[in-house]
Amino acid sequence: MEEDRSQHIDYNEGPYLSRGCCGAPSSDEHQQYSCDLKCAKLSSWDWLKDLPVSPYSQDQHIVEVRFKNNRKEYYLSPDNQPCTSGDIVAVEGSPGHDIGIVSLTGPLAVIQMQRKGIKIEGEGLRKIYRKARGTDIEKWNLAISREEPAKIRTRQIAAELGLQMKVNDVEFQGDNSKAIFFYTADERVDFRMLIKRLAEEFHVRVEMRQIGVRQEASRLGGIGSCGRELCCSTWLSDFRSVTTQSARIQQLSLNPQKLAGQCGKLKCCLNYEVDIYKDAIRDLPNADVVLKTKKGDAGFQKADVFKRIVWYAYVNDESNFLAIPVDKVKEIIEMNRRREFPEKLEDYALKLEKKTEFNTVLEEGDLTRFDD
Repeated sequence: MEEDRSQHIDYNEGPYLSRGCCGAPSSDEHQQYSCDLKCAKLSSWDWLKDLPVSPYSQDQHIVEVRFKNNRKEYYLSPDNQPCTSGDIVAVEGSPGHDIGIVSLTGPLAVIQMQRKGIKIEGEGLRKIYRKARGTDIEKWNLAISREEPAKIRTRQIAAELGLQMKVNDVEFQGDNSKAIFFYTADERVDFRMLIKRLAEEFHVRVEMRQIGVRQEASRLGGIGSCGRELCCSTWLSDFRSVTTQSARIQQLSLNPQKLAGQCGKLKCCLNYEVDIYKDAIRDLPNADVVLKTKKGDAGFQKADVFKRIVWYAYVNDESNFLAIPVDKVKEIIEMNRRREFPEKLEDYALKLEKKTEFNTVLEEGDLTRFDD
């Protein structure tokens, strides 16, 4: 009977993508359901899967299970039914049971727990009941099909109640007994009446969960100013604080329109190279130091961190920039400390050739040429 019912399930690949499943679930001859996680966003590669694990180790029973979007939790697998990556399993819920996809097993799942600060206590972890059956997949598919209409209806109810909030996503539990409503709001929201209306509308246990604008952007997705998909919706799994100091270290223009992402906050990519810049800047001379020569004093203007070139200009002629290597600048600073002053900075400056973006030879027939 389970085989006949499962054949009539109308699988739609779209909703399963948010749960890390590349396509609709498939089953083998033993009616064991699994998903392909190779092309899923935020998927994990188990680089320890080929290493032997002691049969007496508790690590082999710890499993990372993925649910909608980037929500992952950790469970204990049964001794008589080991789990592998991609298996669809029924896990202990609150209340009832939920359906998820195994993303990691064994030692690497333990490493992920430690990285997230979760205490490894076998008795404190919830359990995996079994691998999903045909009836479980049917209920799971029904729960997934209810999420999008429920999100639209919830937004309508919130507008009727005059609540200043935005419902971003809805996740139904695998057994259709509970639903989590994710929302963003600028101020505190009294949603007691909303919970009552939602419970009457969908006949489930309602849980409201507030998320930030960065989490909202990761769920909605989009294209960034770089032309690629948003990092938070493809591979970034944790959000670190970003400050304008990161932009200053990288000598970027403090333009809010250029530094802000689609979420309205500072772009997460500002943190990607800031550590490299910090290491490189340590070797540069202090910008407050004035170079003294017999021709006149020169102040710092700008620096090329990785080419190790610093530009200085005389105080009485700030329009003329002189490019000086870092080693030469340190040499001049050391001379100033000894009360020695070079004749002029031009003796230490580099002669840089001017290059333009359009400095190319045009074909015959072109009426103009791009020069400086």
